[in-house]
Amino acid sequence: MRRRTFDALASAAGLVLAAVLLVAGGLLVWGHSFVDDQVGTQLSAQKIVFPAKGNPELKALAPADAAAMGQYAGQTMTTGAQAKVYADNFIAVHLSKMGGTYAELSGKALAQPKNAALQAQVNAVFKGTTLRGMLLDAYAFWQMGQIAFWGAIVSFIGAGILLILSAFGLYHARRVSPTAEILTPPTPAHVA
Repeated sequence: MRRRTFDALASAAGLVLAAVLLVAGGLLVWGHSFVDDQVGTQLSAQKIVFPAKGNPELKALAPADAAAMGQYAGQTMTTGAQAKVYADNFIAVHLSKMGGTYAELSGKALAQPKNAALQAQVNAVFKGTTLRGMLLDAYAFWQMGQIAFWGAIVSFIGAGILLILSAFGLYHARRVSPTAEILTPPTPAHVA
């Protein structure tokens, strides 16, 4: 195969791959933007505000939970990272003090339908568990958006590298001798 042909084919393949990576990067940026906007809009609409520093609710938490919540003190929840902290370091802590999971408590409540205190406890645990699940879903979607963002960056970097390599390949194809071959065995200079 002629060296010029090989350089042209390799450069064309590089350009096609660069175009694919540019399109993929664009779609990943769009995906990130869509997810980030949706999560932010939905969380903002709930108007969940982290307790302010010095709030007794924060002081009652374990130090690790208080520190996690404290980084967002007084802020309105707008990101998946905030949703995860609120779900795991605030709601889950309160749920753990409620005397059991929803499944455990609802079974007891079914056996004692006239126990108003138990019914109220089941109701509170159900609401807390549901809110926690929804916040963790928001976190999961937000995290997928973050992954899409980093995937876009990698795609754009890959496309840039392929464009540069393809340009070098086309430049080399112009400079190489038209008769130069690639992957051919060398011929002996002198046979004795």
